[in-house]
Amino acid sequence: MTIKVTHAHGERIAVHAAGVELLNYVYRPDPDPFEARKPYIHPLRTLAGHQVSGYRPNDHRWHKGLQMTASHLSGQNFWGGNCYVHGQGYLRRPEQVGSMRHDGFSELRAEDDRFSLAEELTWVENGGREWASEQRGITVHSVDEDAGSWALDWSIRLTNIRDEPLHFGSPTTAGREMAGYTGLQWRGPRDFTGGTVFGPEGAQEAEKLMGTQGPWLAFTAEHDDVDAHSTLVFAHAPENLDAASAIHDSHWFVRSEPIPTVAFSWAFFEEFELAPGTSFAYRYRVVVADGAWDRDGVAAHLEGLPW
Repeated sequence: MTIKVTHAHGERIAVHAAGVELLNYVYRPDPDPFEARKPYIHPLRTLAGHQVSGYRPNDHRWHKGLQMTASHLSGQNFWGGNCYVHGQGYLRRPEQVGSMRHDGFSELRAEDDRFSLAEELTWVENGGREWASEQRGITVHSVDEDAGSWALDWSIRLTNIRDEPLHFGSPTTAGREMAGYTGLQWRGPRDFTGGTVFGPEGAQEAEKLMGTQGPWLAFTAEHDDVDAHSTLVFAHAPENLDAASAIHDSHWFVRSEPIPTVAFSWAFFEEFELAPGTSFAYRYRVVVADGAWDRDGVAAHLEGLPW
């Protein structure tokens, strides 16, 4: 399957296959600093052209498709929006909202069946001090018309460039129960509200999967307007779940109601520290599929997509 790419320099990169724009990677700075300016993917679409990402919903204007975030980082908020303060709830503190600056692409490579980019970014706290450098990789691959699916890999390597440690946490580490959102986050469109969520085994309710661990999690829902379902599968690379290589345990932050969202939370229940000059790395995969996949179908498909 031939992949085509168009690049509006300084703004966005669009990836197409089977006559459909699968995604837009937007790296132009957003206008509102309160929403934590950073690159993001939106829209995200299936091979049938059905949109499976939400952008600036009225409940959380800072939710933008698929984006890398950090809700609690040494007193700064790289997630966007209000800041959680224990005992006071969510407060509007724009002076604590940071940003991720796009510094350039070190690679943009389009092949017949694959597109990959390597991006350099800097995480900047609200006062303008540079706190971390990031090497980001995004790859589109495994476009399969028979299966009605394609895959997106997202990698991050983050280095602390401060002269003091960086502390990564979440609202839960700050005192709010079961609100461990941080890390790579997907926001679904409005019609995904109330969708079905399941993992390799056990429950099929988002509430029961919140805060759990596992190699993958799937989210399937029925669209408005068209007679169709879509499925997204969120998967960890093996080293993410290896205590010998991962900097910290990962847990799922997932909701189906009142909003559809999934995050690969890297600091759900406990903070972790990144010392000056040191780095951590994670790799993630998102499979975007037409139809309502079941557990066996997801497992079989992932088995055929080696890392």
